[in-house]
Amino acid sequence: MKVVYITGSTGRLGAFLGNGFLKSGYQVVGIDQNATSPSEWPLVEADVTSEKSVISAFEKAVSMVGAPDVVIHTVGMWSMAPIAETTFENWNTHLNLNLSSAFLIFRQAIREMNGQGSLIGISSRQGVVKGAAEQAGYSASKGGLVRLAEAIAEEYRDSGLHTHIVAPSTILFEEGQTGGVSAEDIVAHCLYLASDKGRSLSGTVLSAFGNG
Repeated sequence: MKVVYITGSTGRLGAFLGNGFLKSGYQVVGIDQNATSPSEWPLVEADVTSEKSVISAFEKAVSMVGAPDVVIHTVGMWSMAPIAETTFENWNTHLNLNLSSAFLIFRQAIREMNGQGSLIGISSRQGVVKGAAEQAGYSASKGGLVRLAEAIAEEYRDSGLHTHIVAPSTILFEEGQTGGVSAEDIVAHCLYLASDKGRSLSGTVLSAFGNG
């Protein structure tokens, strides 16, 4: 049975991904800020912006179920403010949660995966097409995530490790909503990228803008 680690697995997107991978036969492990949240899969507690915490969480997860075949990093944040009113603290919070956390998660995953498997990060339209007004921190951090994934893919291009970015527009979590991409479609995209067929797409961005 293949193993997937999902950060933020009790959040809205993380939960959709967890259920989708569970139904597809994966062993799911959640890496979450609160390991006591209700969940259909085991949770390991971690602060994904802390190097020590991320290393410890992976050690615990590996001891529970083995090394991951797939790691999906969903943790992030969004906020907006005019650039002149954006505090340095807010800027750094975006960078830490959206970019530095991905570095820590992906680096530790690589250390455990022995050159095999899939890393998937979640960017956005602002990160892959064009930065948005009053969203400097968010746009910059999500753009940096793309370059991080590309760099990893290039470094491991001759191995069995593949790295991907899914870039949704607005994610729609309920039936009947319009103006974006459904959470179910994001799950389907990640399942494909995590498969052997996804290997040839290593280092690329899947822009999932739906009808938005």
